[in-house]
Amino acid sequence: AASKLEISMPAVVEVEIGGTARIECNFYIPENASYTYVDWFYVSAGPGGEQVRLCHITASEVLKDNTDYKERLSVGEDRALSISKVTVQDARTFVCQVGAGSYGVGENHTDLSVYKVPETPEIEPYPGGISVKSSEIPEIASCKSKNGFPSPNITWYKNGEQLDPQDSQVKIQSTLTRESSGLYTVSSTLYAPVTRQDRHSRYRCTVHYWLRGQSHSLDSRAIKVNVYYPAEHLKLQVVSSSRLVKEGDNVQLVCEADGNPPPVFSFFKKKMDDWLDLSSLTEPESGVLNLHGVNKSSSGIYKCQSLDLDDMTQIEEDVELVVNYIEGVHVKMEPSSTLHEGDSVTLSCDAHSPVALNYQWRDEKGRKVAEGNQLFLSNLTFETSKNFSCKVMAPSVPGLERSKQVSVAVQGKPRIVAISSPLYVRQDEVVNLTCKAIAFPPPTFRWSINGTAHEYVDNQHVASNLTVRVSHDLLQAGAMCRVSNQLGVSEKHIRLLDQKSSAESQGVIIVAIIVAILVVAVLGAVIYFLHKKGKIPCGRAGKQDITKPEARKDKIVVEVKSDKLSEEAGLLQGANGDKRGAADQ
Repeated sequence: AASKLEISMPAVVEVEIGGTARIECNFYIPENASYTYVDWFYVSAGPGGEQVRLCHITASEVLKDNTDYKERLSVGEDRALSISKVTVQDARTFVCQVGAGSYGVGENHTDLSVYKVPETPEIEPYPGGISVKSSEIPEIASCKSKNGFPSPNITWYKNGEQLDPQDSQVKIQSTLTRESSGLYTVSSTLYAPVTRQDRHSRYRCTVHYWLRGQSHSLDSRAIKVNVYYPAEHLKLQVVSSSRLVKEGDNVQLVCEADGNPPPVFSFFKKKMDDWLDLSSLTEPESGVLNLHGVNKSSSGIYKCQSLDLDDMTQIEEDVELVVNYIEGVHVKMEPSSTLHEGDSVTLSCDAHSPVALNYQWRDEKGRKVAEGNQLFLSNLTFETSKNFSCKVMAPSVPGLERSKQVSVAVQGKPRIVAISSPLYVRQDEVVNLTCKAIAFPPPTFRWSINGTAHEYVDNQHVASNLTVRVSHDLLQAGAMCRVSNQLGVSEKHIRLLDQKSSAESQGVIIVAIIVAILVVAVLGAVIYFLHKKGKIPCGRAGKQDITKPEARKDKIVVEVKSDKLSEEAGLLQGANGDKRGAADQ
């Protein structure tokens, strides 16, 4: 057992700024004697370090001295000293003094260490471009970490590897600032050369600080810097909506360089032994030459030239633009002389193109009529399609096609295709007489009678309607339609029939038909009667000629005279003829 007063305290107590520090004071008094008092002191800064009492503790009370700690100070049941809201200024030595009566007075001390974890470092890349050809070591980035205690420090990393400030090519400038709060802000700037490959490099900074005797760190975000380097390669390509360029396409010539920043681009087109400057057609920094609606003359060699403004170096590249086209489409007609109805003609189509061509023929309604560059038309008529088109296509260049239209004019005198005859009318009524013809050149109409004429076109036909009042003379003579052009004349007669006379004739015909039916019925009954009496045997062997039966007194003989049958047949024929006339009307 110890024979004297002993006091034990931790050598160091660490606490984060803003927290609460608790400093214990454990003591031993021989023979379990009681202490008389416990006093807490702090050692002031400066030479000599004067002790300033904070409080006086007895078994019955705690007396706080009037110091800056009075409001933040508290004492526990075990007489440990607690200081709340620790600040930087609290980093000092605290002394515990114990009075033990006859065993004397003893004391010990603890160093209070305060700390503050710094904020995560903020990194900012150099705002401009960093040239690989800089004559001085360029600035890469700056880094700052605020509110740390004790003072932290910063290190730099490139692609995960620490940069050594001892390297002659690496320069690091750091500054430490003590804020009014007593905390430290550390700033650092990195200077280092860059190469073309550093356009992909990633830089970061790390702040290091101490805590409870151990080193800790916080990393910034990783950044990339804008490295300026001259172009080494240039690429010029033709960009079009289709694989093969055709007339009418919109084409872009795109020039790309691998330098940074992009160089200034200029475009040229080869013309004989010289180059035509096209830079006025594009923006210098865009690297794109727009060609709208290209044609055959757009084909040729184009050149792109890049100029690096950093070191004034130039690179150039050229490309050939091939514009596929179809030109000179023409149609030849053989024979080329005037065509008449019944003639034949051959249409031949031809065109020029750098690629293989296919030919197709279509009529005026757009229907395909033939393949190949020739179309043969035989036995021409006025109704033959007057307009044909030759469609020329390039199978290897989708969308490349041209058309040429040709007119096939078949000439001849007019041909009357329809008239309103016979026409059943009543005297004094107003009727329309129609005459329809086809011809080329277009014909003119003349009527043999006076009336109001109206001409109109019906598809390929030309028609004339004559409005006229029916007179007795018109009923007797009818009307004549005369159609003519430079090549001849055609005419047809329109017959007019009186509807009243026609009705009387139809009545006679009906009576005749009824009489004929009755005669046939009587004849059928006689034949049936004779058959039942056995007078007419059945079978092929028993056939008899019943048209000339043997004259017998006890037999009934029916004789049908040929002149009567002829008269009836004539009536039937007349009735049918009248019906056909009505149908024609």
